[in-house]
Amino acid sequence: MKMIIGKVVLVKKNKLDINDLSSSALDRLHELVGKNVTLQLISSSHKHQSTERNLRGKVGKQAMLEDWITTVTPLTNDESSYKVSFEWEEDTEVPQAFVIQNHHHSEFYLKTFTLEDVPRHGHVHFVCNSWVYPTKRYKKDRIFFPLQAYLPFETPEFLRSYRDEELEILRGDGSGMLQEWDRVYDYALYNDLGNPDKDLDDARPVLGGSSEYPYPRRGRTGRPPTKSDPRTESRLPLVMGLNTYVPRDERFGRIKFSDFLAYALKVIIHFLFTEFQALFDNTHAEFDTFEDFFKLYEGGFKLPDGPLLEQIQNNIPLEMQKILLERDSDELAKFPTPQVIKEDKSAWTTDEEFGREMLAGVNPIKICLLKEFPPKSKLDINVYGNQDSSIKPHHIEKNLNGLQINEALKANRMFILDHHDSLMPHVRRINTTTNKIYASRTLLLLQNDGTLKPLAIELSLPHPDGDKHGAISNVYTPAENGIEGSVWQLAKAYVAINDSGIHQLISHWLNTHAVIEPFVIAANRQLSVMHPVYKLLYPHFRYTMYINAIARQILINGGGILEATAFPGKYSMEMSSMFYKDWVFPEQALPVDLLNRGIAVVDTGCRHGLRLLIDDYPYAVDGLEIWSAIKSWVEDYCKFYYKNDDIIQNDTELQSWWKELREEGHGDKKHEPWWPKMDSCQELINICTTFIWVASALHASVNFGQYPYTGYLPNRPSLSRRFMPKPNTLEYEELKENREKVFFKTITPHLQSLLGIALVELLSTHSSDEIYLGQRECSEWTLDEEPLKAFEKFGKKMKEIEDKIEKMNKDKRLKNRVGPVNVPFTLLYPTGEEGLKGKGIPNSTSI
Repeated sequence: MKMIIGKVVLVKKNKLDINDLSSSALDRLHELVGKNVTLQLISSSHKHQSTERNLRGKVGKQAMLEDWITTVTPLTNDESSYKVSFEWEEDTEVPQAFVIQNHHHSEFYLKTFTLEDVPRHGHVHFVCNSWVYPTKRYKKDRIFFPLQAYLPFETPEFLRSYRDEELEILRGDGSGMLQEWDRVYDYALYNDLGNPDKDLDDARPVLGGSSEYPYPRRGRTGRPPTKSDPRTESRLPLVMGLNTYVPRDERFGRIKFSDFLAYALKVIIHFLFTEFQALFDNTHAEFDTFEDFFKLYEGGFKLPDGPLLEQIQNNIPLEMQKILLERDSDELAKFPTPQVIKEDKSAWTTDEEFGREMLAGVNPIKICLLKEFPPKSKLDINVYGNQDSSIKPHHIEKNLNGLQINEALKANRMFILDHHDSLMPHVRRINTTTNKIYASRTLLLLQNDGTLKPLAIELSLPHPDGDKHGAISNVYTPAENGIEGSVWQLAKAYVAINDSGIHQLISHWLNTHAVIEPFVIAANRQLSVMHPVYKLLYPHFRYTMYINAIARQILINGGGILEATAFPGKYSMEMSSMFYKDWVFPEQALPVDLLNRGIAVVDTGCRHGLRLLIDDYPYAVDGLEIWSAIKSWVEDYCKFYYKNDDIIQNDTELQSWWKELREEGHGDKKHEPWWPKMDSCQELINICTTFIWVASALHASVNFGQYPYTGYLPNRPSLSRRFMPKPNTLEYEELKENREKVFFKTITPHLQSLLGIALVELLSTHSSDEIYLGQRECSEWTLDEEPLKAFEKFGKKMKEIEDKIEKMNKDKRLKNRVGPVNVPFTLLYPTGEEGLKGKGIPNSTSI
């Protein structure tokens, strides 16, 4: 018998940067009465037959963490290190897992466990990164597995039952209200957005589980139903909103949480300001000029005081109240100058910048090749009548730079930003509210210098006599001066409003956040942490469930921030459900998306196998580099573990994951024929590449450019309150006399502007603990050398891509890389920096 020494590194429970001293004192009291933290090693020696299970490895004697009472955690460094001593029998084999029991009062975050000088082996290291609650909170003890990756059939026999048992725990039993210590990953419908108990106007339809409102699934919380509607899950009050259930390991880490609270506080204050304004003040400020708007960045504005501030303080999450007391009120009221107006305050108004932002702005994924003129609608003519475009040759011929329309079409020089068919079914209902929108089509010409020149904008409304009578449309063409220039600027604003709403609701929320969450849930339910595919995808799960849970509390809920700032208003989430009907997983792959939009054609002689029809398309150019690097990394990784397709087909966990993802996570689409079969290594490579692309690069490209471009709201208004002024009306005369005042009376009003700017500042900010594509939280994540080398190669490839991007951004011939506003395209620059830098691709959809 001999002793071997281990070291446990953990983080004690804390609140932000200050340790929870009461919990610490209680833990020490528990130590004094013999209630310790203990570990037990599990080895493959001395196997015994269980009556209920397969062979299980021997569980060693308990060993406790030593010197808990005398080890003081410094306030400036979370980590504490503890020694633990194990009795070791000579014939014991190398430990392959361990059990930990926490008999203290409080939970702690277990980071690593290391054994030194293990006989016949040496160093044994476990990376844990998990919260461990007191033992009384668990039905079964916590177990941690080795770094070694094992496919199910390769798992050492003595570990198999432990592996299966752990997955059973994570799946839960589907019942009860889940608590913070529960580790259950389960599914629920989006039935927690409304609050019918508060007011019938706050009720919202259940999304998911029906053909009328299909939707991806979210994480289950198990909260009870509302009293008014048993189909709707009750909501937490705003002060408790950050405590909505997700498995504890999915919540933000300390640094991320601290960063998030600081920025979110500004959003919450502005949101509550708009909520409570009517109670204390009947006046409603408006912007009258662009100079008024510039003052937001140059001088800030004053936060309210007195009863209004008191109401706000009483309604913010508890975690934020301390920050509010510590911050200067002026600090919370300041906005940094957005990049789009930093160099030139008026360049955003140019037609060149209007077109460039479709290629390199915050929503560069919607522009398509125009294949026929005039554009034709795909809406059902029996329901919506004739919805074909009313744009005529005479509207655009003068601006085709000498080309005929047929010549421009044949040369692939005409493009369209089409928000007509997707919005027309919703326009009539939205326009019954205070918001007023049009369905829109925007035609553009690709010029010889690579820039896009707007040709015409068509704004359409449903026929007043009914949908079946078709659309009432007006066409507007470019102009710079006079009333025509004012009308053209408004027409571009209506297009920007549509694109802004589609961007936030569909490009950003639905097509990244919402569709990703079922992948996270299914993987944790069906793939062991030892499974190589789990190890591959794990970095791309980080914080997604928690940020989505927060979004359901304050952003996308009924009466929430999105409804207050986006043009669909209370119909926002319902409208996103309609878009989900057209969501197809394989089409989220970047090459497929570019082909479907007509932006690229297959060309085996070109890099990446595609030829772009717009050479200077920054999103596509940089995106294909990132896509190819991800695919190469995934291919190297998967082929190491899956030498043939039979292994894929016989991998029980992998097949269960893919089956559950389709049938439960995206259950409303389970019968779609386009789902990959998961019967070959190539299918697995395609699936994982697409998932990683969406969770990382696609999300980065549609998220972190928000403040640089939409932080100055006139560039991308989020809603409109009036229709286009018509000739011979008072509104038209007013537009002649004061174009700036009419512009601001049309677009997002004052309070919603403040709220919207605060929101995109939060969403666009990189936290200080961000982990970027090509990086991992821990360098020790597998023991297999080839995958480690492949990942190192992937990291080097990210650096090469960064060098390419920097070089292209300095190339004066590539006009779309920087544009009139002098904002370099860095949204797909892999490595970012803390704050509002407009660059960096985090591994996951985490904000």
